[in-house]
Amino acid sequence: MAYVISDDCIACGACADGCPVSAISEGDGKYVIDANTCVDCGACAGTCPVGAPHEG
Repeated sequence: MAYVISDDCIACGACADGCPVSAISEGDGKYVIDANTCVDCGACAGTCPVGAPHEG
């Protein structure tokens, strides 16, 4: 199951920089993960300073 980013996102971009498959892009007020591209590696969760990405 792909990761998702909660509303706790502060739009810093750390998760996008850490994604090895470029599945994360800036959305409306927070970053979003493309479920079709996400490989469930968890790199985004490890780089986020507020813990917004989590398994969906």
